Amino acid sequence: MSRRRHSDENDGGQAHKRRRTSEPIEIEDRLESLICRVGEKSTSSLESNLEGLAGVLEADLPNYKNKILRILCAVARLLPEKLTVYTTLVGLLNARNYNFGGEFVEAMIRQLKETLKNNLYDEAVYLVRFLSDLVNCHVIAAPSMVAMFENFVSVTQEEDVPQVRSDWFVYVVLSCLPWVGKELYEKKDVEVDRMLNQIEGYLKRRMKTHVSMLQVWTADKPHPQEEYLDCLFAQIQKLKKDRWQERHILRPYIAFDSVLCEALQHNLPPFTPPGHMADTQYPVPHVVFRMFDYTDAPEGPVMPGSHSVERFVIEENLHCIIKSHWRERKTCAAQLLSYPGKNKIPLNYHIVEVIFGELFQLPCPPHIDVMYTTLLIELCKLQPGSLPQVLAQATEMMYMRLDTMNTSCIDRLMNWFSHHLSNFQFRWSWDDWSDCLTMEPDKPKPKFVKEVLEKSMRLSYHQRIVDIVPPTFAALIPAEPTFFFKYGDETNPTLPGYAVAITMSNAIKNRASNEEILTILKDVPNPNQEDDDDEGETFNPLKIEVFLETLLHLAAKSFSHSFSALAKFHEILKALTDCDEGKLHILRVIYEVWHKHPQMITVLVDKMVRTQIVDCAAVANWLFSQAMAPEFTRFYVWEILHSTIRKMNKHVQKIQKELEEAKDKLEKQQHKKDSGDEEDMEKNSEDEEGQLEEQIDRLQEKVESAQSEQKNLFLVIFQRFIMMLTEHLVRCETTSSDINTPWYKNCIERLQQIFLIHHVTIQQYMGTLENLLFTAELDPHILAVYQQFCALQL
Repeated sequence: MSRRRHSDENDGGQAHKRRRTSEPIEIEDRLESLICRVGEKSTSSLESNLEGLAGVLEADLPNYKNKILRILCAVARLLPEKLTVYTTLVGLLNARNYNFGGEFVEAMIRQLKETLKNNLYDEAVYLVRFLSDLVNCHVIAAPSMVAMFENFVSVTQEEDVPQVRSDWFVYVVLSCLPWVGKELYEKKDVEVDRMLNQIEGYLKRRMKTHVSMLQVWTADKPHPQEEYLDCLFAQIQKLKKDRWQERHILRPYIAFDSVLCEALQHNLPPFTPPGHMADTQYPVPHVVFRMFDYTDAPEGPVMPGSHSVERFVIEENLHCIIKSHWRERKTCAAQLLSYPGKNKIPLNYHIVEVIFGELFQLPCPPHIDVMYTTLLIELCKLQPGSLPQVLAQATEMMYMRLDTMNTSCIDRLMNWFSHHLSNFQFRWSWDDWSDCLTMEPDKPKPKFVKEVLEKSMRLSYHQRIVDIVPPTFAALIPAEPTFFFKYGDETNPTLPGYAVAITMSNAIKNRASNEEILTILKDVPNPNQEDDDDEGETFNPLKIEVFLETLLHLAAKSFSHSFSALAKFHEILKALTDCDEGKLHILRVIYEVWHKHPQMITVLVDKMVRTQIVDCAAVANWLFSQAMAPEFTRFYVWEILHSTIRKMNKHVQKIQKELEEAKDKLEKQQHKKDSGDEEDMEKNSEDEEGQLEEQIDRLQEKVESAQSEQKNLFLVIFQRFIMMLTEHLVRCETTSSDINTPWYKNCIERLQQIFLIHHVTIQQYMGTLENLLFTAELDPHILAVYQQFCALQL
């Protein structure tokens, strides 16, 4: 639904070209604009705007009823932050036109069924919440709302359904109660008590194996990291104890109580939750992110406690604003800062906590990472006197708690912080973090600072980083990104392949052809072959070293030069890597020459995978090899691995899409043939059908081959993880030392990260993984990660 602002076409009396549209279209656009903008800043009060708009819509109902219904249903789904504004509007319309109220309720129920059918669970939550708030506006009768909630809670009694299904229906009911709990309890207290008891029983018996996998911090101090349903239920219990008194929701309908209480109410049609289907994708559970409490915001209004329902309402509304406006960072920042009731709460603390809560959400944030960076920058610009201080305080707190922070979240924090610094001249009080200088380099704090500086260098240049950081931090400053060329040292002419490398360099400079290059490479001695061994051609690592090192040395000036070099000599590189050892060795050479420039390694490996010089399994084997062990916990290693997995997944999806399109085309062709009766057409369609069937057979083979490659990639990755972790655990057991080293924490959380980020793909191969790798004999520490992952799907 469009949220653009519609300007009057004759503003200021200036003549404009009028759109060539009929008048009804213009009126429909005007209606949409009026409805979407109600509740925004205005010289008049919200109540008078609502009354005026209700009058306009009532007058337009005879001619534009369907359009008005469509717009109101859409805003209920898409603008949840203005929920009570629109429920009041519907209440006023229902008081004036009872039939319209009934049609709106029916349309909302139809839309709810449609969203559930299409797995749009967030939007379904907003629709149910809207319906529940209509009880407050005397549009819907309270008993019928309670009946709907009871049907939702009854899902917890279903057998052989995933836990996430029951979780969602329980969440919907609980999340509506801050809005409608008081009204329902006054009219149906026995039923509401029974429902809450059922929910409590369900929460006590549900599995929580997944929780540790989704926590941002492993420690519960200073703030407990609670599972979302447990936290929300505690908030509702406190609300009930406080006699359902809530002081934060904007309730414009109270001003119209005398009008609304006279209106006739509608009963909701009986609503049975749709049954469980095998392909249904329910929302993944999450852990509530907590970073601040009332002690962190010393001045001004007090922050509500973690089990106060106000905390849930504020956070939910801020999440809704981000969800509605995330594509427009300026609008989003302005909307967040103009949040209603901002004078009653420490708004900046809530905003910062909610934004980081989304950024760190596991398995993945609701929106792309860079959106949160740009949003925080925009907020700092709009509130330069207060928000940067809160952000600095939050950054300091997160730095202090790095030891217990999830590795995936440390990655995101590092990406955000370096990007943020690059927008503010890299200014930071580095001396406050000097405690990391006395720690071992593999501890989280020095590691974090080093990775932040590494990432900042990507967004700047080496000397700039040297200049901004105090000299005491020299050990953590990344090395200058220089190329290492072993054949460039003239004092070492006896190095194997030295003479050929000099010849090769001159040949490339003189634009030699591929055949001439290959002729030169024939002179390279093979260290893997004995002098008297003439049995065929064996893998020659020196050929790869001489050619690739020389080529990359000549192209070391920039990324573009390197890409051009790889493209120009693609044929030779393919010939040199026609076996698995060749693919592994080419990756080793890239690391050897560019080990001081991780970004160059990342982009070159990416390019080689794209151009099929190396395959995905080779990249995985190389990253887990002994040669890369010192780099194993570095950020860029995991950047390469995740990028490689994503490429493999996209490749499979692309071929699957081509196959589906070919099948659809064949089906249409056969349908056309069945309905037609001309002989010529039949003959042509038979030829086309034959071609399509051949194409489908070919694509089917390609899909099977790609899926086999994909499965093999995950088997390689998980097998290597298991081997490395098992070796560590056995070594610790043998030496009676503590298993919980920084390396172990990093490794086990990287394993969790693979499961979480690529969970949709991995689910397809769970049977194979269970039979081959994650068997009952596996060490419980490693098996626990797999069991946590499985629990997320249950």
